[in-house]
Amino acid sequence: MEKIRKNAFSQIADVKNLEEEELLRVSLLGRKGALTSILRSLKELPEAERKKVGEGANRLRQEIGAALDEKKRQVEEMAREGVLKKEWLDVTRPGVKQERGHLHPITKVLREAISIFSAMGFEVAEGPEVETEYYNFDALNIPANHPARDMWDTFWLRSNQKEIPNPKSQIPNSSGLLLRTHTSPVQIRYMEKHNPPIRIIAPGLTYRYEATDASHDFQFWQLEGLMVDKNVSIASFKAIIQEFFSKLFKSKIKIRLRPSYFPFVEPGFEVDLSCPYCKEKGCSICKKTGWLEIVGAGMVHPDVFKAAGYNPRNVQGFAFGFGFDRIVMMKYKIPDIRFLRSGDLRFLKQF
Repeated sequence: MEKIRKNAFSQIADVKNLEEEELLRVSLLGRKGALTSILRSLKELPEAERKKVGEGANRLRQEIGAALDEKKRQVEEMAREGVLKKEWLDVTRPGVKQERGHLHPITKVLREAISIFSAMGFEVAEGPEVETEYYNFDALNIPANHPARDMWDTFWLRSNQKEIPNPKSQIPNSSGLLLRTHTSPVQIRYMEKHNPPIRIIAPGLTYRYEATDASHDFQFWQLEGLMVDKNVSIASFKAIIQEFFSKLFKSKIKIRLRPSYFPFVEPGFEVDLSCPYCKEKGCSICKKTGWLEIVGAGMVHPDVFKAAGYNPRNVQGFAFGFGFDRIVMMKYKIPDIRFLRSGDLRFLKQF
């Protein structure tokens, strides 16, 4: 038993983890252990010696068990300390700063534009990006086979169904649906449900089937405006649009109107702005002219009022529209429209 004691305590001292402790416990105190063999052989000893050997074997069994329990506690304690050292966290240390996102330049300028128009009494109206041929063309005085339709390179949505919502459609297999080419359909939809006076702007995404380059994209933002009342005039439009761009560019802007053609207005005109960067002196942005062509506008055509259910004898109004991406590019001097939808963080972090 003395030999068993020395051997057991030597092995217990060498234990390094819980797996080794468990194996040693089975080896020393299990059914096949040396102490168990001694206890089983007691019946073969004389009665006087049996008592003495039995008491000694049980006492040694208790000592070894206590030593194993203590070793297990020490091993568990060391394991916990190791985990704490490995996963230790200094709660007083400043945290790692997380980068915050920010608004896209289009969103920033759009919110600013909405704020300016809202201050002048305009409200925001919205419509579907998947539009019907009727609202996108016919109701805006652009009937089927009208040459003005060639001005819009349209994404038509095809269908295998025989029913076509607009029977006048000349597009083969057309479902009568398309990706809207401008936000002007919102004007018709809004007038159908509201009576004058009306002051609305309609910002939104539009789509054109055209090649992409530095100044053109197949998807772009457009902002339309509409004002309808009994005594609305071109002078009303000029004052409003001049005030808007002066506020947006934080500079006194001059307005110049030139005759132009748009099917849904009569008369129609192009709107030029005095260059906010060179003050009409001429620079690379305005191509040395001192002016920027930016807005298409005009007085709403009587046929458009009729399509919306208005009597053109009782109301008049103006409508205007411009590519909003171009406004953003002007405001931040962005040279390529493709940057706006590239998702390149090197570009976006500048704003």
